[in-house]
Amino acid sequence: MSTPRDTIYSTPRTAIDRFAFDDTVASVFPDMIQRSVPGYSTIVAMTGVLADRYAKPGTRCYDLGCSLGASSFAMAQYLNDRDCRIVAVDNSQAMLTRLSERLPDSTVPVDMVCADIRNIDIRSASVVVLNFTLQFLEPETRNALLREIYNGMVKGGILILSEKIRFADPHLQELNTDLHHAFKKSNGYSDLEIAQKRSALENVLQPETLDTHEQRLRSAGFSSVDVWFQCFNFASLVAIKA
Repeated sequence: MSTPRDTIYSTPRTAIDRFAFDDTVASVFPDMIQRSVPGYSTIVAMTGVLADRYAKPGTRCYDLGCSLGASSFAMAQYLNDRDCRIVAVDNSQAMLTRLSERLPDSTVPVDMVCADIRNIDIRSASVVVLNFTLQFLEPETRNALLREIYNGMVKGGILILSEKIRFADPHLQELNTDLHHAFKKSNGYSDLEIAQKRSALENVLQPETLDTHEQRLRSAGFSSVDVWFQCFNFASLVAIKA
């Protein structure tokens, strides 16, 4: 089935509403994120590979901020014989409605939960995925969420954290912002679309430096933390509970 093309910001707007994961975004989300996030397909695919290595029988694998379930389905490919359940959580009913239509395709049980990820009880987790989710939460709430995740994980479990990042060095920040815009233009987005979406995301998506992410993960209790993927101002980290 072909994915509708993202043209949400293709016409000039007199006022730009705050970005929201509503039905309009949900309907074009696969195209939007593929054309907007360099390395997205690799990150999702390797989420499944990492789940294959770390998922333990009888545990749960959480996809927090699951959107249409790309990471959930990537994990499911490897968990047929693990007696694991995937818990897919999102606060967008529009996203979950579309995800529910795909659930019969999953090879392992997936529990869908419509909730704020900060309000769920994480238990017996061997794999937790936060792919481009933490960046949409208020920074002052991020420490508490990561501590909850750590406390709800079994020993030897893994957290996969993928984020848009910023750079402390202003020259690197400018360079990587320009490279990201060039990436989007190479995928067919116009200057108008890039500018209008950037305005919509202002103060909605709040990126942080890699150093901030690494320090927060260690503060939450994770002893092994590493960046396993980066392309321009997008990166993915792994954090392992010893």
